[in-house]
Amino acid sequence: MGVWQLLGVAAVMLMGLGGVLVPGVPGPAIVWAAVAWWALADTTGLAWGVLAGATGVLLLSQALKALLPPRRFKEAGVARRSVLTAGIAAVAGFFLLPVVGGIVGFVGGLYGAERLRLGSHGDGWASARTVLRAGGYSVMAELFACLLVVGAWAGAMIWG
Repeated sequence: MGVWQLLGVAAVMLMGLGGVLVPGVPGPAIVWAAVAWWALADTTGLAWGVLAGATGVLLLSQALKALLPPRRFKEAGVARRSVLTAGIAAVAGFFLLPVVGGIVGFVGGLYGAERLRLGSHGDGWASARTVLRAGGYSVMAELFACLLVVGAWAGAMIWG
């Protein structure tokens, strides 16, 4: 697989990660499509293993998403900027502190954005809890699953 194709796969994965944060965009499907593109072009056992693992993780996240509260950010009065900040912090956290950093980054980014917006610790934390109850848990679970898939792909690229 050429460098330009790998950059294309990475760009599609980033679009999928962003799609998790935007209502109506099928982020996990986009991330899966990028992994499938890579596995079809790089027909090694490692590539097919990553694709199989990605399929399992993303299907599991969709099943888990059905058990979590639906996204009702607009009804709860949640600032879109806070959710985007939390998503960006989750992506950064995932790569700075592998695996658990995604969750820590999401919650920390959400709290930080809400504290800046509202001005105090108590109000920021109360608002962050409200955001999580209004659908933040489902966004966090979906984003975490996509980050695991992207991390597996990156690991396969580095060590494979």
